Amino acid sequence: MKLFTATRAPNPRRVLMFMHEKGIGGIQLVPVDLNAGEHRDAAYRAKVPVSRVPALELQDGRVLSETRAICTYLEGLHPEPNLMGDGYDERAFVEMHDRRVEWYWLLPIANCVRHTHPGLAALEQPQFPDFGHSQGTKVRDAARWLDDTLATQPWIAGERFTIADITAFCAIEFARLMKFNAGAEGFAALQAWRDRVAARESARAG
Repeated sequence: MKLFTATRAPNPRRVLMFMHEKGIGGIQLVPVDLNAGEHRDAAYRAKVPVSRVPALELQDGRVLSETRAICTYLEGLHPEPNLMGDGYDERAFVEMHDRRVEWYWLLPIANCVRHTHPGLAALEQPQFPDFGHSQGTKVRDAARWLDDTLATQPWIAGERFTIADITAFCAIEFARLMKFNAGAEGFAALQAWRDRVAARESARAG
């Protein structure tokens, strides 16, 4: 199998962390240069019409894109250690937390960075700085919710490390590009959680 990935992009990093936590090897990593527009080349678009990374090319030639879909596939191939929930009840709640983090935390961070950071101007044309700054406000609102959650439980989805923590961690690390620092902004529980995840070996996998 081949995993098409990109340096510093949060979604490919989510898959790489997921793979590392599970000890999955044997997948060829294929770098895609986003700044050079390789994700828009005809050859890549033939595999992934939406021109996004990551994407997992299976041994039968099919290509699976979208981060959570890729992780679901890998979880099926490598059930342990479980990162997406054991049984329908836990799976539903882990997915709820992961979706919340993806939509209400990672997405506004990405929007803020893509529309305000000069280094991403080539990827986001046109940039809308006012929109980007408004998304920065939403990032702080979500940080408050996450901080309150992590003040009462050790991990995003409850008592154990799951895919929701991977998504949230890749988001908070990407937020450095918008100069967000949880501890400096008074989110002590969120900062402590971030530091615990950063100490994991998988945090260095992306």
